[in-house]
Amino acid sequence: MNPLTTPISDPDSVDAAIVNRQSVRAFLPTPVPRELIEHILRVASRAPSGSNAQPWKVYVLQGARRDELVRQVSDAHRLLREQPDMRGKFRTADNFDYYPRQWVEPYLSRRRENGWSLYGLLGIVKGDNERMFEQQHQNYSLFGAPVGLMFTLDRAMGYGSLLDCGMFMQNVMTAAHARGLHTCMQAAWAPFSGIVLPLVGAAAGEILVGGLALGHADPDAIVNTLRTPREPVDVFAKWLD
Repeated sequence: MNPLTTPISDPDSVDAAIVNRQSVRAFLPTPVPRELIEHILRVASRAPSGSNAQPWKVYVLQGARRDELVRQVSDAHRLLREQPDMRGKFRTADNFDYYPRQWVEPYLSRRRENGWSLYGLLGIVKGDNERMFEQQHQNYSLFGAPVGLMFTLDRAMGYGSLLDCGMFMQNVMTAAHARGLHTCMQAAWAPFSGIVLPLVGAAAGEILVGGLALGHADPDAIVNTLRTPREPVDVFAKWLD
């Protein structure tokens, strides 16, 4: 079968897998078979990469190892609340910053809208620092998902490999959604790279890109009704005729 001449028989389903994907923040404990995860990763590995370097690595955590990750990072996150000066203890020195050190517009407004939409849905009001912290803390339980994926790159690679890894991650999320699973991409694990990398057995030259919660969404959780907006095409695209 020639991929250049083989049409996509149901393009609407492809679109639906992309458009209907969302960040799920409450999962059911339903197990996900290893064979299904392997299939998703195999499909996702067709992501493009510069010079076909395929720079991504992924560590799949289930069962006891997943629970140990959750325990260690959850404890560290709570400790940081009490002792913020220990932040450097949990992060590898060479891990990149996912977010900017100084937010500017229009990104700042979008970030604020996203945060307050989530908190508003959960009834968390401005100034309720305790509930804000607890909601953020849910990241480190993988929002209850039975599977956690940690993505890494070799630090020898350039910034372009982050793009390659991002395309691989997007493929993972899309392929998972096409099979009735749900995901949440999590940058929240990066500040704890000093815990995550040794726990998964990463080599000395690896940096943590991010984590991904994978499982079956809880259909009754109000937090999963959040649908974030997207800018119209004319806002981010410029036509040059």
